[in-house]
Amino acid sequence: MRMKVRSGSPILFFTLFILMTTLLANPTFAGSASINCKAHEGPCWQPLGKETVILEIAPRPVRAMQDSIFKVKITGDQPKKGLYLDLGMPAMKMGPNRVMLKPDGNGNYTGKGVIVRCKSGRRTWFANVVVPGAGEVKFIFDVVY
Repeated sequence: MRMKVRSGSPILFFTLFILMTTLLANPTFAGSASINCKAHEGPCWQPLGKETVILEIAPRPVRAMQDSIFKVKITGDQPKKGLYLDLGMPAMKMGPNRVMLKPDGNGNYTGKGVIVRCKSGRRTWFANVVVPGAGEVKFIFDVVY
């Protein structure tokens, strides 16, 4: 089967090729890193097995380049080892930015950290909360510059 090709088709094909390459190479652009936490409004939560992980960042609104308090609450079974969270940006390799969380009792954990300002101007960040022995959950949120 042969297809007829119009004179404008190579340009259209090339444009579609570039668009698809961009979408596949940059998952954030493709929408896979959609916001799942409105950290400016209050706590966010996600299930993790039988437990629920709740994240709250203060002060609000969440700003880059200032000390932030990260509060995590685990409902249900409590982890036997220390919790921590890793801060980063979707689809961008960054150096480690780990916040160690100290237990406050009753499933509450707190730590201090700084969300740095990205030179690219991107404002979407994630906090990947790691619960040893149970897994991890990723909260994706925007920050204010």
